[in-house]
Order: sequence, then C-alpha cells, then structure tokens
Amino acid sequence: MFEQLASIHPLLPPGAGLLALLIGAIIVDLIVKRLLLTAIRAFAKLSRSTWDDALVAHNVVGRLVQVLPALIVFVGVPFVSGLPESVAQLLRNIAMGYMMLMLTLSLTGALSSANTIYSASPVAKDRPLKGFVQLIQIVIWIFGGVMIVSAVLDRSPLLLLSGFGAMTAILLLVFKDTILSLVASVQLTAQDMVRVGDWIEMPQFGADGDVVDVQLHTIKVQNFDKTITTIPTHRLITDSFKNWRGMSQSGARRIKRSIFVDVSSIRFQTQDEVSHFKRSALLKAYIEGKERELADYNTGLSTEMGSDINKRQLSNVGTFRAYAFNYLKNHPKIDKRNTLIVRQRGSGPEGLPLEIYCFTNTTVWSVYEDIQSDVFDHLMAIMPEFGLRLYQKPAGSDLANLR
Repeated sequence: MFEQLASIHPLLPPGAGLLALLIGAIIVDLIVKRLLLTAIRAFAKLSRSTWDDALVAHNVVGRLVQVLPALIVFVGVPFVSGLPESVAQLLRNIAMGYMMLMLTLSLTGALSSANTIYSASPVAKDRPLKGFVQLIQIVIWIFGGVMIVSAVLDRSPLLLLSGFGAMTAILLLVFKDTILSLVASVQLTAQDMVRVGDWIEMPQFGADGDVVDVQLHTIKVQNFDKTITTIPTHRLITDSFKNWRGMSQSGARRIKRSIFVDVSSIRFQTQDEVSHFKRSALLKAYIEGKERELADYNTGLSTEMGSDINKRQLSNVGTFRAYAFNYLKNHPKIDKRNTLIVRQRGSGPEGLPLEIYCFTNTTVWSVYEDIQSDVFDHLMAIMPEFGLRLYQKPAGSDLANLR
C-alpha cells in the first residue's frame, strides 16, 4: 500500500502515516475523556469526601490524561515510514514539550486543590497558606518553562539554567513585587497579623471591612458598602492598619462618647432635690454616702467660716454623673468585666463634656449601635430632671425668638 502511494508521490506515505498516528491519538484522547473522566466526575459527585471534588474542580485528572495522546505521538513517530529524521525529531520534541506543559498544569492544579481542601478546615482561618501555594506554583512554572523550552529545542535544561546567573539582576527587577510580597506573607503569617474574616481599617486605601482573601501579591477586603478593596500584601507591613480581631474575640465593644452639658445650667442642689433623689434606687446609696462625707467636712469648719460659701454641697452635675454611672452599672447589656467610667473632660466652647466610657456585651454592629443609642437616649432625656441642659449652638429659630 505504501509502495503504491510512493509511486504516486514520495510524500504520501509519511503523510498518511502521520495522519493515521494523529487520528489514533485523537481517538484515544476522546475515549479516555469520555470514559475515564465521566467515571471520575460521577465518583466525586457520589463521594462524601472533598478532596476528589477539589481535584475535579481544578481539572487535575483532565490535564493528566492529555499526556496520553502526546505520548502516543512521541512513541509512534519513529515508526512512520519515510519520515525525514529532522521532522521526526521536531515532532517528538513538540510532543515532549506538550507533555511537560500538561504535567506542569497538573502539578499546579494539584497544589490549588490541596489549598482548596486546606481552606475548608478551621485552621485555615488562622493560618492561610494561599500565598505560599502561589509562590510554589511560580517556582514550578519557572522550572516547567525551562523543561518545555529545553524539550522543544532539544537542549539540556542545565544549559538554560546556567544562563539564569547572568539574568539575576533582571529577574530581581521583574519579580520585585513577588519577593516583597513573599517576605510580607511570611511576616503576616508568622506574626498572625491578618486572617481571613478579620475586620481591618486602612484609610490610605479606603479599606474598612472584612478580609475575604489573602494571596501572595494582594489581600482583598470587602468593605461594609459591599465594594472590594485590593491591597498589595507588602503594604500591610510597610504601612499601619487597624485590626479589630481583638475586639471580636473579647466579646465586648467599647462605647466612648460624650454628652455636652450647658455650663450655665450647673448649680448646687436644693434640699428638696436631695430628698427627691434619695428616693431613687440608683442614687440612694450615693446620696447617703455623700451626705455623711459632706457633713463630716462641714462640721469641722469654724463658726466664722460656716457660711454657705465655705461649705461643700451636692451639685446637680455630680449627682447626674453618679446616676449615669449606676445606670450603666445596672444595665443588662453593659459588660461589667471591662472598664466603666463616667468622667468630666475639659470644658470648652461647646460646654462641659461628660464622657461615657464602657463596653457592650456584644460585638454585633447593629446590636451595639442599638445599645449605644438607647443609653444616650435615656441619659439625654433625664438630664432636665437634674436641672441640666444639653449644649446646642444657636439655630436660626433661636435668633428669631430674640426679637
């Protein structure tokens, strides 16, 4: 048959042989994909384990089976009759390069599958390995590229690797960000600075939200408005950022806010007011203790010095401060394990600030805001009971009423 083809044209026998070889490789490829891959996907769907699902998702087996048709071409080319040696060697080199490419893709896919399986474990949230996996994949691609080029050119890979010494400066320049990111990833992981799920703030990048992905080069933050901010990994080492993980782990969140009291409403309390507040459950112990303290002090004054101007008296702002402290101390949603202070800050153009410093017993944002609002709603509403007024800058209606 090949002699008859050769009598027609000398290139027909090698052409027919190559065509038969390629058709055989394609048939084997289709059979393997249809039977083997279908069986593997069905098994992965029925199996309860997750590793096989990860392998299927990253197409590891699909890339591996593509080595088989290239292997058929590589082995079968020498048996094609009448094919020139140079052409046969070129086809073998191309088949070998294709096999190296598929093996490289399979290996990087297997690493991605391993990272997917690891990411599903509870440990992954504290120790993410995605950055390290990406670094190993880059190294595999470098060596895989060297092997592919050496296979196609039919040269020793050591010859190509020896040329890398002269390219070190260029490689350092090209992979500068990768090297910086690698060092940053090691530091972030070793020092446990950032985890997936952490709430971080980085105003210089407009980031204020939860970390959703930690990669070798970038860290993705989903802001509370559902936008995504991408931050270079090494900037978390060179720049400052705030991590709210400690607050979340403590189970308590701080309230630090001031009520501004109109200074002109501050005065001493009358005896009727003292008697009135003594009937309050939150102020009874405070009033009685203060009365004893003030009585002891005032008794020590001489007759000449016993006028009201020399005596110590209860003030309405001091009583309100004690009320606010006891109100928070008895509030069911205020954490009693942490610091609780109601203090005066320095007075200024906006009045006298009374700062509330305490912690709620929840870190859920919406619940925290409700608790904080309820606390200040109550305190501001009850201030007139103590003869105090909130400070507020004059509005247009205030100026109109002056007429």
